[in-house]
Amino acid sequence: MPELPEVEALREFLDEHLVGKEIARVLPVAISVLKTYDPPLSALEGAEVVGVARHGKFLDIESAGTTGELLHLLIHLARAGWLQWKDPLPSGPPRPGKGPLALRTALTEGDGFDLTEAGTTKRLAVHLVRDPRDVPGVARLGPDPLADDFDLAAFTALLGAERRQIKGALRDQSLIAGIGNAYSDEILHVARMSPFKPTQNLTEEETAGLYEAMRSTLREAVERSHGLAAGRLKAEKKSGLRVHGRTGEPCPVCGDTIREVSYRDSSLQYCPTCQTGGKPLADRRLSKLLK
Repeated sequence: MPELPEVEALREFLDEHLVGKEIARVLPVAISVLKTYDPPLSALEGAEVVGVARHGKFLDIESAGTTGELLHLLIHLARAGWLQWKDPLPSGPPRPGKGPLALRTALTEGDGFDLTEAGTTKRLAVHLVRDPRDVPGVARLGPDPLADDFDLAAFTALLGAERRQIKGALRDQSLIAGIGNAYSDEILHVARMSPFKPTQNLTEEETAGLYEAMRSTLREAVERSHGLAAGRLKAEKKSGLRVHGRTGEPCPVCGDTIREVSYRDSSLQYCPTCQTGGKPLADRRLSKLLK
């Protein structure tokens, strides 16, 4: 799933390639992709793109319509969605079918982008709204972890009100916006902290270390992605991860074997030596198989 660093890189890419251009049409191909109907997508025809913003994992393409009304095309790529820039776009109209294409945005200059989604579980979402907060997923977002005003005191206050495992807290978009499964693993590895550690048990020193790990991990990932074309971002994310998705490989810090805890539809990775005092965490799914 694209998380804050990749979505921020896409925002920069689209800001460079879209702002100042005119939208010819926006064509939904998959029935499930469009989540709103008022205003209609036809309101974007002839609109000029005036900016591209990010809200957590949401992309926000801001356009001034022909009536002067400011419209927001909100995109959430979910787990398997992606954006593909094409110059030029295919000349023929997209055909609905079983392929990955979900939505096409064409510019009057002939270029534009496709939204695609792999797999059969369709969660990619597009909203056209007058205010980003009209999208429930945006309205509930917590603070951006890289915002200038999100300091250690704010982070400490947020965690101080929580009573749960730190991995789940970091991934909660209503608590902190933009961190998902991959970067929460990376942050906890840098902080040398177990993903199962209860938030209420964090010391002042541990909270400060976790805050610095969060900021440095995300900033470094954003810097690595800066200036990359949209098509190269997935590979950059994978190559930059130290523990997530690397079960069975040696930890780049201590050399211990990276281990995994599996759930029904996801998994987490961690280093026992760096994070759990050398003790493997219980993997419930594996335990059931061994019974």
